[in-house]
Amino acid sequence: QVQLVESGGGLVQPGGSLRLSCAASGVIGSINAMAWYRQAPGKQRELVARITTHGFTNHGDFVKGRFAISRDNAKNTVYLQMNSLKPEDTAVYYCNVEVLLGSLFHFWGQGTQVTVSS
Repeated sequence: QVQLVESGGGLVQPGGSLRLSCAASGVIGSINAMAWYRQAPGKQRELVARITTHGFTNHGDFVKGRFAISRDNAKNTVYLQMNSLKPEDTAVYYCNVEVLLGSLFHFWGQGTQVTVSS
């Protein structure tokens, strides 16, 4: 069974930085991509950033160069470096892993809270 362990969330002041990590274990099959999503209270879950095994990335429009996603394929770990954080970035951030095993399966982490406030 795939397990995703997230870390790095917390409280940060506007303009500050945080680095999120997500380590996947128990993966059977090949990981197609790893991603971060977020969900703020009363809003739908939205893509923050996604990175494929070959390093291709895409981001939500709101990122605008502030966030960077990276991954360590050998460790099945994905990182999200978040800079210039704004109060509107406050949300629960979820790790997502796409596993190719015949079909494409999605697995989710438990979420980590990011709060941007002075």
